[in-house]
Amino acid sequence: MAHTLAEKILLNHTDADDLAPGDIISVRCDLVLANDVSGPVAFNAMERMAADRVFDPDKVVMVADHFMPAKDIRSAELQKRLREWSLEQGVHFFDQGRGGIEHAVLIEEGFVVPGMVIPGGDSHTCTYGAVGAFGTGLGSTDIAGCLALGEFWQSVPGTILVELTGSRRRCVGGKDVILAVLAEIGVDGGNDAVLEFVGPGAATLTMDDRRAVSNMAVETGAETGLFPADEVTEAYLEGRTEMPWNKEQSDPDAEFTKRLQIDLDALGPLVARPPSPGDVAAVTEVTGRKVDQVYVGNCANGTITDLRQVAEVLGGRKVHRGTRAIIVPSSQQVYRQAMEEGLLEIFAAAGAVVSTPTCGACFGGHMGILAPGETAVATTNRNFVGRMGSDRARVYLANAWVAAAAAVTGEIVDPLELLEEGAR
Repeated sequence: MAHTLAEKILLNHTDADDLAPGDIISVRCDLVLANDVSGPVAFNAMERMAADRVFDPDKVVMVADHFMPAKDIRSAELQKRLREWSLEQGVHFFDQGRGGIEHAVLIEEGFVVPGMVIPGGDSHTCTYGAVGAFGTGLGSTDIAGCLALGEFWQSVPGTILVELTGSRRRCVGGKDVILAVLAEIGVDGGNDAVLEFVGPGAATLTMDDRRAVSNMAVETGAETGLFPADEVTEAYLEGRTEMPWNKEQSDPDAEFTKRLQIDLDALGPLVARPPSPGDVAAVTEVTGRKVDQVYVGNCANGTITDLRQVAEVLGGRKVHRGTRAIIVPSSQQVYRQAMEEGLLEIFAAAGAVVSTPTCGACFGGHMGILAPGETAVATTNRNFVGRMGSDRARVYLANAWVAAAAAVTGEIVDPLELLEEGAR
């Protein structure tokens, strides 16, 4: 029987002889992830289950990132609980100054290879699809089951095949690719499915771009967003991991729920207007909107690629006096690389704030909260009402070039026009 990539991965992790979309199966975990918010809740659920040990300490990773560094006593208590539990259980643990944002850390540190199944206590666990892994977000009670038993129940999803053709134009990145998909199918078009990205255009995307795409697959309602492993994957993993893995892809005659085609040659910078990731427009449709804050960072768009794009715009320029800019490297590894490349000096000289790696303002926790009536441009993944602070604030989602251009001008502009103007 022909199978999609997602079906093949799940079939390799279940005792079922075969499977099809809609089947309910028990899936074995290769890795289980939680953070300082989801972890302690899962630990409490484990205690209620009378489970005192994890199924395999080497297959469990805990990352302190959401309220890192601790903003108050309660968040400090959560991190203390995470730290002490991780030490007692002997699992992998990344604390402040040693890790960063969970999904960046696991990929960069070589924990993820193609074909793995990774449940995580965070909805953006789908980011691991960039490496060809089935990463999916679960609630803390389900994560407790994963920690204790090493398995979870999963409804086999269908697959929406997204063929990318052409090549990206200047000032267009992975964020624009996934926004283009959202423009096509909306915030519920991926329900009960995974997105699989293929085609000549997909082959041109770097791993950082792929992470931006897979990260927001969940915003369509999808379980995950998969890129079949290829030469880009192989080059990225070289020297990063010693775990074995194979290149795998959907069978040519596999059945797909839907097929989409995105022409990268015709794709320009996009934004998602508040209050939904699905309200997508060309940046040229929203130019002139006053911007109070720019935020560059999060689990997918705080990569070294994003920071280089910001530096390209900010170099020799200043942040607009009516706007503040916050730049958040996604990991310590990215932070140090940006420092070595001189990017942090460019940001500081421009008048931007550079933060330690944290989920911080992305989920409305701290370190960049918006006041009532304020407007932000952010490279984050959600712009729901109240997502980054006040329920009377507005957030536009965009790529790093668009965000940086807004920081310089104090309003939403086409970054290409700003860069071309500077080159004259």
